Amino acid sequence: MTSGAEQFRALHHGGPPLILPNAWDPVSARIMAEAGFAAVATSSGAVARVLGYDDGQLTPPAEMFAAVAQIARAIDVPVTADLEAGYGLAPKEFVERVLDAGVVGCNLEDSVDRVLTDPARQADYLAEVRAAAGADLVINARVDVFIRGGGVADAIARGRAYRRAGADCVYPIMAPTDVLAEVVEGIGGPINAHAAIGGPTSGEVIAAGAHRISYGTSIHTHLMNNLRDLLPSLA
Repeated sequence: MTSGAEQFRALHHGGPPLILPNAWDPVSARIMAEAGFAAVATSSGAVARVLGYDDGQLTPPAEMFAAVAQIARAIDVPVTADLEAGYGLAPKEFVERVLDAGVVGCNLEDSVDRVLTDPARQADYLAEVRAAAGADLVINARVDVFIRGGGVADAIARGRAYRRAGADCVYPIMAPTDVLAEVVEGIGGPINAHAAIGGPTSGEVIAAGAHRISYGTSIHTHLMNNLRDLLPSLA
């Protein structure tokens, strides 16, 4: 019998691009699943805000994993969780908590407190996560170079290192669309790109070679802005 992780991994290879809207609670996840998306991702930033925290590993791990588990229980399609930089957990404990939450994938970023992690150290961490998880977890290795003032060469070097460490997919978040094709070609393998309400669109990043597309906090932010605009009319 094919595992959920294997089914989710297969969506990264061939077939139509994998578009992942980012949920923040069971209600948003159900709406996304009912809309026909093949899988749903969580947004750590949006989940954090719903729980009363801000983004940046400020959410207590127990609360984040509990929220992710609620989302996974609410829908029948695969769920992949944005778990920031792993909350300082050792790889074995991290993997145990991820799998206990009922998700089949995770997103791990390579910066903490707005500082890029040494790429060799990050690759070692990813390799240990892979060893602990085996094939039971689809690892999306986020590369934070473009949101930390770096450039294409560093992004490609990090992406290659993370692929060698066992990442299934590499996510050069906020890579400008005019260099994304170069980054995709340089890293190889499935690449996750960031789309957002107001652009770049999923079509634009797919044209640049991305096969997996996610929206981060942008959907939640868009809806909260609409709520803010609505409230004066209710008074």
